[in-house]
Amino acid sequence: MLTAEQRAIVQSTVPLLEAGGEALITHFYQRLLGEHPEVRPLFNSTHQKTGAQPRALAFSVLMYAKHIDRLENLGDLPAQIVNKHVALQVQPEHYPIVGQCLLSSIREVLGAEIATDAVIDAWAAAYQQLADILIGAEAQAYARNASVAGGWRGARAFRVARKQAESSEITSFYLAAVDGGAVMAHAPGQFIGLRVMVDGQEQRRNYSLSALANGQELRISVKREAGGVVSRHLHDVVQEGDVLDIFPPAGHFTLADSDKPLVLISGGVGITPTLPMLASALGSGRPVVFIHCARTPEAQGFRARIDALALQHPQLQCHYHYDETGATPRHFDAAQLAGWLPASRDVEAYFCGPKPFMATVLQGLRALGVPAAQTHYEFFGPSQVLQ
Repeated sequence: MLTAEQRAIVQSTVPLLEAGGEALITHFYQRLLGEHPEVRPLFNSTHQKTGAQPRALAFSVLMYAKHIDRLENLGDLPAQIVNKHVALQVQPEHYPIVGQCLLSSIREVLGAEIATDAVIDAWAAAYQQLADILIGAEAQAYARNASVAGGWRGARAFRVARKQAESSEITSFYLAAVDGGAVMAHAPGQFIGLRVMVDGQEQRRNYSLSALANGQELRISVKREAGGVVSRHLHDVVQEGDVLDIFPPAGHFTLADSDKPLVLISGGVGITPTLPMLASALGSGRPVVFIHCARTPEAQGFRARIDALALQHPQLQCHYHYDETGATPRHFDAAQLAGWLPASRDVEAYFCGPKPFMATVLQGLRALGVPAAQTHYEFFGPSQVLQ
């Protein structure tokens, strides 16, 4: 049980985390992955190299310490973490390993004079509180996935029924259960976890489901990343007929019931979760504005299908933006966004893409008066919060 005194001690460490949290977490990751190879598949090696994972965890630890008295102020962050964990199949036995390495890193990086026994004890209690919350929420999700029609627990074998190029860098994989059974429904915007062996090493990744649930198969659409260990394996090695281990769908970035006009904004491969959202919304008849930004027309996937939907559904308006420099799609301004949005800003907006792109979108939506409660976004990669 975390005492009032321990809460105060944890909160007193916030300035230290703000000043050196990333260095602490980097040390933690080096210790964790070096001493415990059994947890390596749970961590994206590319995100480790780029520093994205340490930065995201440092931010999460800082937010937890700041709001240790009022965890409800963390907003969507716990739900993001839980869903990422569920898709990767994080288990209760992983938490003590992480906790031990975190506490050891706090002691080693901050030093015994700052990280006293009282500080370590306080952080041990705080970590256990957080672990208990996450373990409980994840257990509920695992049980729910196993109990629904077509659901399962852990890994299930799926065969690549079809592999289809969507653009110069995006390929779709149509996955059918090897056991021939039904496949659980997923909400538009959710993702699955995937497990593969690459060069003798187990790797796990999350990929958005890019088509509506049909009870028979799943579709993911993967961008071939230049440094992507798993994406290159899927594009270059995996063929039709091959079998992949798939974990049940997860994710809270889902299309909520509403009759308000829907605005879907995506950058690059961030288009994937918006595709089933688009299909679902068109079925309901609500007005939809679909905005997609890509580096080049050749890199964009699914344009022909989206344009065909626009011809069939008068309530759908489509806008495309390409960056002539070929850089990450982010270079549009609030004036352009204002021209794309409905006259009324009382809309539900969902957006996904590279972080700089999403920051631009969020700033634009705020400037144009879209209510904060009606803006929703998803990160590909470590859980974060846009500021």
